[in-house]
Amino acid sequence: MLGSIFTASAIVMLLLGLGMLTVFTQRLVDQKIDIASSEIDRARVIVEEQITASGASTSVQSRVNSARAALSSLGTSGGTETNAAYDPVVLVNNDDVVVSPEGYQIPERLRYFVSENQVSYQFSNIDQGDGSSYHALIIGTPTESDIPNLQVYLVFSMESDESSLALMRGLLSAALLIVVVLLVGIAWLATQQVTAPVRSASRIAERFAQGKLRERMVVEGEDEMARLAVSFNAMAESLSAQITQLEEYGNLQRQFTSDVSHELRTPLTTVRMAADLIADSEDELSPGARRASQLMNRELDRFESLLSDLLEISRHDAGVAELSAALHDVRSPVRSAIEQVQHLATELDVELIVDMPEKSVNIHGDSRRIERIIRNLLANAIDHSKGLPVELKMAANDDAVAITVTDHGVGLKPGQDELVFNRFWRADPSRVRHSGGTGLGLAISREDAMLHGGNLDAAGTIGVGSVFRLVLPKEPHGKYREAPIALIAPEKPWEGEK
Repeated sequence: MLGSIFTASAIVMLLLGLGMLTVFTQRLVDQKIDIASSEIDRARVIVEEQITASGASTSVQSRVNSARAALSSLGTSGGTETNAAYDPVVLVNNDDVVVSPEGYQIPERLRYFVSENQVSYQFSNIDQGDGSSYHALIIGTPTESDIPNLQVYLVFSMESDESSLALMRGLLSAALLIVVVLLVGIAWLATQQVTAPVRSASRIAERFAQGKLRERMVVEGEDEMARLAVSFNAMAESLSAQITQLEEYGNLQRQFTSDVSHELRTPLTTVRMAADLIADSEDELSPGARRASQLMNRELDRFESLLSDLLEISRHDAGVAELSAALHDVRSPVRSAIEQVQHLATELDVELIVDMPEKSVNIHGDSRRIERIIRNLLANAIDHSKGLPVELKMAANDDAVAITVTDHGVGLKPGQDELVFNRFWRADPSRVRHSGGTGLGLAISREDAMLHGGNLDAAGTIGVGSVFRLVLPKEPHGKYREAPIALIAPEKPWEGEK
């Protein structure tokens, strides 16, 4: 920020200085030209009078020298009304008469304009004869005398004016430097009073976001920054209290879920035993009682599945889920998962298209959890396939294994690719679930994938289908540069044969 302020200040001051210097220079030049115009008129009159007084019998060169001598004492002493010193030059504009005094070279362009009966001036360098030169204003005028082409020139030195300009430039440079330094100092003070507290608030906010809930800003004084610090601290205090409260609620919820799941195990076991006894005597039951027994056993299966999922998710929440990793061919748990959902695919007339490598794909992982992930993904895909085929594809590279499960059913709306992993979330609550899922399967599957150090993600197109991709490193929590299979949502409806 200080660099930007310094640059902006320097540019503004430079432009301001250049403007002032330009105006000052122009004023000096204009003043010099005004003086020169006044003096050339006076010099012309003097020369004309002197030429007339010399008489026609005197030689032209003598008359010219006499005219110049009349101007010399007045010009070099600065004794005119304008107090401007000059060197007078009187010449005849042809090649037969020598310029008086010798040594001055009047520019040809200026001589041309004067010969056209115009009072003209030009800035030029005057050679002093010793190798040095100086900058001067040369102004010339024609005369009315009996000497043809007689011209008068006055040479005004610009050395004093250039000295004044040099002094002006020095003063402006010093003033600009001082102003820039003062501006930078003021900006630095403003930065310390304004941006320093803001930076402090930013650092404290970052640490607060990292979980350091006791971070607060220092309150100094009673200005706007102090009020900002007070407001920031009040906000941090409120957020800290709410976060603590939410953490307590979350802990209570997880504890409640775990306790209820465990407590329900015992009565569920008793009810299961009773249901099994009744089921063993189904032949002796009336049709109504037999139907009731079948419904009870089916709902008990769902209840047991829900309790198992609740216990599993509570383990993940508590951070006590363990990975029983062992070296195995990952195709084995995938085949087992396919066998477990085959009956559901057959019931709903859904074809399973499997594409797995022919050679073994060995990884260090928990085969039970991998099997559960694939089973959940296949059951979910079959349930949403609308009778169209479900595709499973596996590929591997040196670092990881990827498995995708693709359906060509209802698909996913934009933004639902993350919502599907929320607990008990359903895209369409009115739909009938054929797989009898608990609503925790995908959430548990993602936790199992993360337990391996991998990932489970999804993509979909509404009305076209969706794809779920499981990526597992070959070593638990191993690093992999890229997934063996890209996550690409189905873009066209299924066109193959059912």
